[in-house]
Amino acid sequence: MRVKKTNVDLAEGDLTPMIDMVFQLIAFFMVLINFAQTESNDRVKLPSSQLVKPPEVALEFPIVLHVAKDGEIILGGDDYTAETLRIGLGREISVIKAEGKSVSDANVVIRAHKDTAAGDVQEIIRVAQEQNLENFALRVKEDRS
Repeated sequence: MRVKKTNVDLAEGDLTPMIDMVFQLIAFFMVLINFAQTESNDRVKLPSSQLVKPPEVALEFPIVLHVAKDGEIILGGDDYTAETLRIGLGREISVIKAEGKSVSDANVVIRAHKDTAAGDVQEIIRVAQEQNLENFALRVKEDRS
């Protein structure tokens, strides 16, 4: 008696959807990390406050200024002083205008180190007001004690 030998093909799954999903997750986390870096800086330790309230609505056009302990201002990864801040703010304003919005739509978010002099923060606000920026927000850390 002759036995027929059958070739058994191994069933292979289609990995294309899984690879596609992995690339989408990688892209998502890359974008998420970039947003997190714009909102934080290692050189800035925020002051604590028990009266802090989160904003009621998300800011549409935030310009985030990080102010280090020594008064140095970080905007978009570049370092500025109060005198040179006009250059950085001018770049941000030109981007806002390119999107068809007005300068009054921008929100300046100041994240100052807890040991920064109040006069340094006031000087930053004065420079921003000279650039016709009107809306300001100061960031602090919520104190839950």
